[in-house]
Amino acid sequence: MRALLDAAGADGAVELDSAGIGAWHVGEAPDRRSAAAAARRGIALEGSARQVRPRDFEDFDLILAMDGENLRALRALAPDAAAAAKLRLLRDYDPAAPAGDRDVPDPYYGEGDGFETVLDQVDAACRGLLATLYGTSKTT
Repeated sequence: MRALLDAAGADGAVELDSAGIGAWHVGEAPDRRSAAAAARRGIALEGSARQVRPRDFEDFDLILAMDGENLRALRALAPDAAAAAKLRLLRDYDPAAPAGDRDVPDPYYGEGDGFETVLDQVDAACRGLLATLYGTSKTT
């Protein structure tokens, strides 16, 4: 999303962050396979993993989950209905995503081109989100 915002001339206009439900990888850099797949597309993955904080529901206007399981976990963490209303699946913003299959698969334990598939899905959803935020002219 950062690369798309930058390409659209909207870098810095949107605050982005990434967090996981669990603490399994807190403090770690992005997975090397994910970083390599992104690098092949000219995208640098930076930062370190952190866990979702209660304050995230105050700090962010929109909180996106990669799959239904994480969405349910986020709903359980939401302190109230207003916070829960900020939650969406990322692929809800991909107009080509099938209605019954909006989960981004977790490629962590998989083999083959799983990270490439995930990047394709995330890219399409982020382009849709960008169009939602700024209109279609910013996505080209």
